[in-house]
Amino acid sequence: MRVLYCDCFSGISGDMFLAGMLDAGMPLEYLREALRGLRLPEFLDVGVQETRKGTLRAALLQFQIEEHDHPHRNLADIVQLIESSRLPASVQQTSLAIFQKLAEAEARVHGEEIHQVHFHEVGAVDSILDIVGAAVGLHYFEIDQLYASVLPLGSGKVDTAHGVLPVPSPATLELLRAAQAPLVPSALEVELVTPTGAAILSALARFEQPQMTLRQVGVGAGRRELPWPNILRVLVGEWESPQPTHVEIETNIDDMNPQFYGYVMEKLFAAGALDVTITPVLMKKNRPASRLSVIANKKDERALADVLLRETTTLGVRVIPLTRYEAAREIHKIQTPFGEVEVKIKRMGGAPPQVAPEYDSCVELARASGRPLNEVYWVARESAMKVFGLDNS
Repeated sequence: MRVLYCDCFSGISGDMFLAGMLDAGMPLEYLREALRGLRLPEFLDVGVQETRKGTLRAALLQFQIEEHDHPHRNLADIVQLIESSRLPASVQQTSLAIFQKLAEAEARVHGEEIHQVHFHEVGAVDSILDIVGAAVGLHYFEIDQLYASVLPLGSGKVDTAHGVLPVPSPATLELLRAAQAPLVPSALEVELVTPTGAAILSALARFEQPQMTLRQVGVGAGRRELPWPNILRVLVGEWESPQPTHVEIETNIDDMNPQFYGYVMEKLFAAGALDVTITPVLMKKNRPASRLSVIANKKDERALADVLLRETTTLGVRVIPLTRYEAAREIHKIQTPFGEVEVKIKRMGGAPPQVAPEYDSCVELARASGRPLNEVYWVARESAMKVFGLDNS
């Protein structure tokens, strides 16, 4: 599996990320032609030059943009721009996923509906090019999963279209909260994580360092001069199978009141179980029994084993190490004719995303609307397919 790891030593911005991918080997002409496919009239050209940050070399991104007086764009404007472009379908989908995350964050911090949000700084031409360019780079390297390190929080204040705001900006902070990003303090009063950088990571990244065979390294330069090298390193490689991080805990039970299983499952989930299954089995002497299996993080093994030993009649449990592979996933809230519902988006490399409404969210909406659950589910799925520009066939 192809992976890209962002070493956010000095934070991240959209142009640092894109410069890093160019430095890692994405041809400049490949990016130039892709961005021309966006049909953005203000975009004239893109270049990259070598610079120095402290004692280290790095790549600095330069856009040539013709200044125009354009109204601030909203999400619908961005969607129309991207969907009418000549960009590959996977690049469009990745770009739209990033802008969707950003719109959700802006709506939350300003107390607006998503369709009311007007992008200001991130709706500017260079920010659109940064985000779409990031999607182009991930497509070029055929990245299946993006990873990122901890992020330096930064502090101070920044001038925006909304006036002077604290650092991180409210939208950046909301993006980091939604992604549950790990943060470390920074004594410097400067913006180290920009909204574009936060949006890319919030939409696509897992905040952990993968085991990988390293193939390429790119170094993107930030524009500020800081007391340390203001760089972002992007590491491209192949994912290596990690040591088991999950376990399956199981036991066979033939002498417990079956009414107790519901209570036991509640206790297991409360103790950290990721999944619990009960399977009918035949034990020795053809004795009917139930096999209770628990999938969990290895760190929760002891606590879950204690629950099984304490809450069931079993005399012992088995623990089997597991390696768990997961597809990238996102949860979005969308509007349907019956109200708001949560949907899960599954992403795997350049393949089209898969959409599935969340069961509990559909149940709540069915109860509130009085409509059949099956109808609510399929209307939610149809609505989600339209929102993400997917073919319903």
